Amino acid sequence: MNKEIAVLGAGSWGTALSMVLVENGHQVIIWGRREDLVQEINEQHTNQRYLPNVRLPEQLKATSSLSEAVAGKDVVVFVVPSHSMRTIAKQVKKWIGDHALVVHATKGFEVGTGMRMSQVLKEELSEPFETRIAALSGPSHAEEVAQKCPTTVVVASSHSEVAEEVQGIFMNHYFRVYTNSDLIGVEVGGSLKNIIALAAGLGDGLGIGDNAKAALMTRGLAEIARLGTAMGAKPLTFVGLAGVGDLVVTCTSQHSRNWRAGYMISQGKKLDQVLHEMGMVVEGVQTTRTAYSLAMRHHVEMPITEQLYAVLFENKDPEQAVEDLMRRGRTSEWEEIIRSW
Repeated sequence: MNKEIAVLGAGSWGTALSMVLVENGHQVIIWGRREDLVQEINEQHTNQRYLPNVRLPEQLKATSSLSEAVAGKDVVVFVVPSHSMRTIAKQVKKWIGDHALVVHATKGFEVGTGMRMSQVLKEELSEPFETRIAALSGPSHAEEVAQKCPTTVVVASSHSEVAEEVQGIFMNHYFRVYTNSDLIGVEVGGSLKNIIALAAGLGDGLGIGDNAKAALMTRGLAEIARLGTAMGAKPLTFVGLAGVGDLVVTCTSQHSRNWRAGYMISQGKKLDQVLHEMGMVVEGVQTTRTAYSLAMRHHVEMPITEQLYAVLFENKDPEQAVEDLMRRGRTSEWEEIIRSW
């Protein structure tokens, strides 16, 4: 059954997901802050800043009015940056119908509280949405989804019927969707992999080699699992699409904003300069700050995160950070694995 769907956020990922939903026969309206972008989508059927050289379907409509986007819709998909999630949720609450499904596709934590995005949505939307929220995550570069490259993701909800309904709304011949009941694990995995991707880009820029990158990704997965399980996630989630799957694609592709940001920092650019030049949200930056705090809160050891935090926020030399990681005390891999899982 076709749905009326609002997609909040006209960046690359929100636009790509809107294309999937239109492909599936749904009536989709995408909300963006900027009037010029809304006009471009409606009249030129492009989004050159975020998805250059991609033709958008003419059925996709855009608006800068939150009320027009959300009122009466069957599904509301939040694809806004993590730092905007609470503000947008507060604004749209009065227009979301009690029957609506709420989906978010944002990979990050709220700065300050360390809350996952579903927690923010539940807190702001309250009843009846506490049981109608799902998270969409997994290895999925927007650029490839927009080109209809085969992509596989996961939708998580604490209520299986919600996950299955969202699965049916998004899934098609090039966009395969699995369900997962571990909402915590899917959100944590999707968020923390951005930290490792930043570190991977930094390492590639320093020329540390493939051996080191393989170790970084492997030990990075251990850190993700260690903190995730401490927060209540199921360990097996991290060997799935929202864990190792998303980690691999984000650490190895130049489509990744986080990889690019890390690479630019390795070339001597300061963080503020990198973020200004990229002109897009790099979720891994604030996620590093939040994960650093969460690790202390949960008494979890995260050496890669600690070193990246020092590089980003304490002006530590990246080469020194790599050396300090390599000089850590001797230990058994099995002991490390057991502590992680």
